[in-house]
Amino acid sequence: MISPIGTEAPVLVPGKPGEPGRTATPGERVGQSPQPTVASDVRFAEAMIPHHRQALEMTSLVEARTTTAVVRSLARSITVAQTPEIRTMTGWLAELGRPAPAAHEHAPAAGYGMASEAELNALRAARGTAFDRMFLRLMTRHHQGAVKMAGEELAGGRDLRMRMLAKDVYSGQSIEIARMAEALESLPS
Repeated sequence: MISPIGTEAPVLVPGKPGEPGRTATPGERVGQSPQPTVASDVRFAEAMIPHHRQALEMTSLVEARTTTAVVRSLARSITVAQTPEIRTMTGWLAELGRPAPAAHEHAPAAGYGMASEAELNALRAARGTAFDRMFLRLMTRHHQGAVKMAGEELAGGRDLRMRMLAKDVYSGQSIEIARMAEALESLPS
């Protein structure tokens, strides 16, 4: 961090509309102070990391199991979005002195869209249109769970980075849910 000592450069703080500005005093913090981190923020990151990992596990199966362009495109989009989100949340937790979780505490029945091991095994075994249908259904449910988690963060979280990430998850995955519904409808019977 660069020290303001010795810079002799004034920092101007604008006034309210119609009021004059002023010069900041030495050591004064200027701008919005960050919102404090609360338990909701930590829960969100600690739950979303393994949730995203499972989505990436499912997308890693696509290339070898389908030739359907829309399914491949969706899988690439999911991978491109969720890989950096995992890095962001992992780094954020590390700043708090917390490790990234290895496992997800949400059971498949908890309403957060996690696939069971049996569902993952069935997905691994499927090929072609059967794979496409199963992938789209599982990933839609998975995304609905992520949207629910993001909504919980937006309702109770305070950390600016986690709230911004939750907004991205909420909007991006809502759009992908609609795309997956269209893709499912377009599959041959």
